[in-house]
This record gives sequence, C-alpha cells and structure tokens, in this order.
Amino acid sequence: MISEYQAPEDGGMCTLPLDDIPGGAKAFELAARFCYDVKIELNALNVVCLRCAAEYLRMTDDYAEGNLITQAESFLADVLANWKDSIKALETCEGVLPTAEDLHIVSRCITALASKACASDAAACPSQAAAIAVKSASHERDALWNGIGSGGTPLGGGAGAAAASSGMDWWYEDVSFLSLPMFKRLIQAMEGKGMRAESIAGAIMFYAGRFLPGLKRNTSFSNASFSGDCGAGSRSITPRAASVSAPSEGDQRYFLEEIVALLPAKKGVASTRFLLGMLRTAMLLHASPLCRENLERRIGAQLEDASLDDLLVPNLGYTIETLYDIDCVQRILDYFMSSTDGLGTGYTSPAVAEEGSLGVPQAGSPSSLSPITMVAKLMDGYLAEVAPDTNLKLPKFQALAAVVPDYARPVDDGIYRAMDIYLKGSTTAGQAERDPDADEGKGSELPAEAITDVKARVSELEKECVSMKQEIRRLGRPRRSWSLLSRKCGFGTKVQQAQPAMSGK
Repeated sequence: MISEYQAPEDGGMCTLPLDDIPGGAKAFELAARFCYDVKIELNALNVVCLRCAAEYLRMTDDYAEGNLITQAESFLADVLANWKDSIKALETCEGVLPTAEDLHIVSRCITALASKACASDAAACPSQAAAIAVKSASHERDALWNGIGSGGTPLGGGAGAAAASSGMDWWYEDVSFLSLPMFKRLIQAMEGKGMRAESIAGAIMFYAGRFLPGLKRNTSFSNASFSGDCGAGSRSITPRAASVSAPSEGDQRYFLEEIVALLPAKKGVASTRFLLGMLRTAMLLHASPLCRENLERRIGAQLEDASLDDLLVPNLGYTIETLYDIDCVQRILDYFMSSTDGLGTGYTSPAVAEEGSLGVPQAGSPSSLSPITMVAKLMDGYLAEVAPDTNLKLPKFQALAAVVPDYARPVDDGIYRAMDIYLKGSTTAGQAERDPDADEGKGSELPAEAITDVKARVSELEKECVSMKQEIRRLGRPRRSWSLLSRKCGFGTKVQQAQPAMSGK
C-alpha cells in the first residue's frame, strides 16, 4: 500500500487510512506487535478479530513462514474444541462481519457448538425419558375434577420442564447471549444434526424468556428471570445481561414473531403455559395475525395441559367488550376440537357414548383424565370465571359452553355452576338497568362475596394491563440503539487469557 501510494501535488507525508481493518485499532496493534516480534496473548475473545485482520493485511506464509494467518488458524482450531471458547469466538464474530463469514469462521463455530450439544443430547436421552415419565405420573395424580389438584402444581409444564429436570439445559444460558440471527442459525444446525425437538424447544423458551419482558406476568426487563413456569428450568439472568439496552416495541414484535416461527412443530415440546404467555405478549405487541394464529393452534393442540389462570387472557384488543378475550379462547377451543381424531386423544363419538362404552367414569380413573374430559373441566372453570362479566352476551356464553360435547363431562356440576353464576350476574345487571336509583344489591341474588371477588379480579386485571403497557412504552425509549438484526445480545464478559504466548516471525 505504501509502494502504491500517490502523494498529493504539494507533497507531504504518506498517509494510509486503515479505518476498515477488521477488529479496528486493537486488532491492528496486535498484528503490529506480532510483526515486531513482541509477544502477544491469544484468547477466545481476540483470535477471530486477529484472524480477520491478518487476512486483511495478507499476512500469509508467502511473506514469512509461520505468519499470523497460520498461527491464528492453529489457535482457532484449539478454541473450537472447547464449548465455552467456541461461544466466545462466535460472539466476537458479530464485530467483524462479513469477513468472518467469508473466512467461514461463523459456520465453523456454529458447527462445533451444534456437534457438542447434540452429542450431549444423545447421551442424556435415557434420563430425559425417565424425567418425562415421572412428570406424566405426577400429572395424572394431580388432575382432579373442578380444577382442584392435590399436588399444588399447575398443569402444563411440558417436555421442556422435564428436560430441565434431567440436566439437559446446561447449554441454554450460554447460547442465550447470542444475537437472534446467530441463535437461529445455531438452532437450525442442531436440528440438522438430529437434536430432539424437546431440547430445541427448551433452548428457545429460555432464549425468549430473557428478551421478552411481557412473557411472564409481573416481570420487567430489568429484573427478569426465567423460571420453570415457562418450562425450561429455573435460572436467573447473569450479570452479562446488564449491558443490554432495552429493545423497542418494534424489535420485540419482530423478535417474538421470529421465535414463534422457530419453535419445533412437534406437539407438546413447548409448554402450554409458555405458549399462552407468548400469545398474551403477541396481543400486547400487536404481532401479525399469522403469528397469533400459529400460537392459538399450538395451544389448541395441547389445551388439556393449560391451567385456568393462564387461560384468562386479558382483552387487549382495540375494541374491548369483555374483561377477558373470550373470542381468543373460543378459537383455541375450536382448534382443540378439530385436532381430536379419536386416536389416543380421549375424544369419543356420541354413538359410542350412547352405546354405553363411555359410561360415567369416576374422578381419577383413566377415562376421566382423557384430554377432552380435562378440557371440559377446564372450560367449565373458565365459564365460571367469565360469567360475572356483565358485558358477556348470552349468545357468546352459549357458544363457548356448547363447543365441548355433553358426553365429555363425567359430571355436570361445573357447567351448572357456571350457568348459575351467569344467570345471577345477569339478574343483577337487569335490575340495575330497570332501576338505576335502586339501593345497591336490592333484588339481587348474587352473593356479596361473589361481587367482591369480581371487583377484585377486575382491579387486578386493570393493573396488569396498565403495567404491561407502561413497560412496553418504557422499552420503546432505549438507552442506546439496539437491533436484533445485526448486534449481539449481552456481550460484555471479561477477557480471559489463554495459555499460549506467541511471537512474530
């Protein structure tokens, strides 16, 4: 470059701009030290930048044996043999794109990571199956009629929770610090190498839990932690996440839509609670209709694993008629009914029921725990919760109650209770419309404690909606620009020195 330099007419010093050197001034300084035979320390955090800088400076063996490209490549091979170092190297690739892509460093890091995680996944397969079996047995013990469980554990932990309990989540946190493009490529590489869908889903759920503050109720971006509620183990965000600036609402919406598309299609690998949390967040962020439909279909396919509390999705639409989004639940329930095909789902046709094959099962018997029976119990509880809403019209209440066939209910106590609450609530509303000046509660058959409970739920829901909207607006004013497309998430680790020291040739 010096030999090709053309000085200006008025003379002057030879000035070469090197602003576009990969890795910037730090990488150039290391390369210069190498040239002058000064020892430099290579580690997982600087080897990628130095390798790219060496390529830019054409430091090949044509000029000197054992030049910087050769030595950086040799050290990089050692880095890719170690999981933690491979993660660090992949993180640093973000700062030297597209040179790292051209040199295939990104793909080599991803391949190394995918191979290591898949090998561990295959080795842990027997313990994973045992964990799922234990969870399934616990699920059956706790599933009682009318929504009361003996174990006190909400349904819907999903296979992701079982993966966590079997120790399969050891790599989830490490990959959660990657940018979305890098994370997607890693997940796709793992799928290509045959990793089980349960492990893939667990990693995605963990990743989503770190960057979507609205995913869990009463959780903000600054103090978020990812717990077993979303089915991927219990972990707190490490100090590395503190350096990440808050994403805007648009970034969050894009992030959520990409994560939903990335989830494996296999039923049950993502917990129903996680999916409902994603749906609630998708509504808040006004995600695309296709994204919301995708989530509703997934939830419908495994609705029997949902808990009543998670199903109470607040109405976040532009036109709010009822307190909860009943239309959304109606669609989810319709998806569930369309997915039942009589093969291992517990769905029994009316003809079979009339012949006496179904009978009247007792609580705790296998047939009473079939998916459609569990959904019938769930919907009876849901109807009882939404029944006191005076804005709930009778046709909508009837339509929701009629989706689940009568023969799916071993007993009718739940649906009768919901109808009774609805009728009493309507009589209260009718009395108020006829005589607005009447004393409060006069002529009403609705118990005072029921009215108090409804008021409390309304107040709680209003606070939750306001809190979530305020959080989203706050996140829309980031401390500095933040892009899920091109920047890494949470890179701020301390540089760790590696053992080799090297000198120039």
